[in-house]
Amino acid sequence: MSTDGFEQMIDAADEFFAELADNNSKEWFAPRKEHYATKIKKPADLFAQFLAEDFGRIAGHSYLPKQFRIYRDVRFSKDKTPLNAHLHLLWTPQGAGAFRPAFFFGSEPGRLDVGTGIMGFQGDEMDRYRAFVDRWGDALTDAIGETGMTLSDWGPPVLKRVPKPYEPEHPHAKLLKRKTLVLTRPLGQDWHGQEGGLINAVRQSFEQTLPFVRLLTKRLG
Repeated sequence: MSTDGFEQMIDAADEFFAELADNNSKEWFAPRKEHYATKIKKPADLFAQFLAEDFGRIAGHSYLPKQFRIYRDVRFSKDKTPLNAHLHLLWTPQGAGAFRPAFFFGSEPGRLDVGTGIMGFQGDEMDRYRAFVDRWGDALTDAIGETGMTLSDWGPPVLKRVPKPYEPEHPHAKLLKRKTLVLTRPLGQDWHGQEGGLINAVRQSFEQTLPFVRLLTKRLG
């Protein structure tokens, strides 16, 4: 069977990041930087670009791929370890309004995750989101179910109470209390050795999110 060749990237990432987690220092990383760039960073950039093209064709609008830096921003963190022991990729829709979700891929030793969603609401976007949940909450719940994903706890904590003017016993109280709308799920390992490999597995996960994406785009713009 033909795979996409990115299985080696994930194998290299698993091994490298497992070692990094036990040796998280710039001194350990320095002599291994070229290995990281050759075996993980450059293949991941290619992987992200391939999928950006696929996502654009499937969704009908372009996506900008991004690989997050291995260096951590520790300026405001109690955790001063300098490096990220994972690979994170993000695809952001271009020319879109605030309510068109991005797509995410993460790899850490022994685990792969995919996700989609809106990372935060600015200004009146929060009010618009809550009005949308109030009116279209049933449709949103159905669309979330179609993704095969679950609501993530990524980002700021949810409100303790349902925000006014909505009733405390609102049928979609859980969604109203959120400050982000992010969904995730483990990707699993079924893609190993399969036709199309990792590219195909992530592409299929993206396709599953389309009802969710289209609902938000249609009702919120």
